[in-house]
Amino acid sequence: MSRVTIRPPRASDVKQYAETVRRSAAHIGQWNPVEPDGLPDLLQRQGPGLRTYLIIDRADGGFVGKCNVSNIVMGRFCNAALGYDSYLPYAGTGRMTEGMRLVVDRCFADQLVGGLGLHRLEISVQPENERSIALARRLGFRHEGFTPRMLFLDGAWRDHERFALTAEEWRPLGAQEE
Repeated sequence: MSRVTIRPPRASDVKQYAETVRRSAAHIGQWNPVEPDGLPDLLQRQGPGLRTYLIIDRADGGFVGKCNVSNIVMGRFCNAALGYDSYLPYAGTGRMTEGMRLVVDRCFADQLVGGLGLHRLEISVQPENERSIALARRLGFRHEGFTPRMLFLDGAWRDHERFALTAEEWRPLGAQEE
């Protein structure tokens, strides 16, 4: 059984989320914006183009991480981008990988069973972020290329390595036997 579960964030998570992000600011701030008070805005932006999942430790209810499934485009494309943060004290324990497997599984699952019904997922990571690149690879994402000056972060345009995975390449968690 997984040590984590996933669910969308709720208004009742605002205080715990802020505390978690503040505690993890140095850890996530090297790669992503640190926005401890950003959950209310994120909640308001949820919809067809953005779904957020909190990864939660089953044992203590702590927030292990967050994953935004953004730029969701359906129709003939059925594609989205994944962006994620891991939080202390869980970073490096394998829980983020477990949680991201649940998120990817949900993304590829059919809408009739509560999934997003996507066909392709993309992850973009700054080349120096070795831990995030390792996570993408552990999940089975393949390297697709390099994009110079892709995102404006921390006052500068940052290069990114691009990774992708399609539904055909993913082995659903229910099919993964130990």
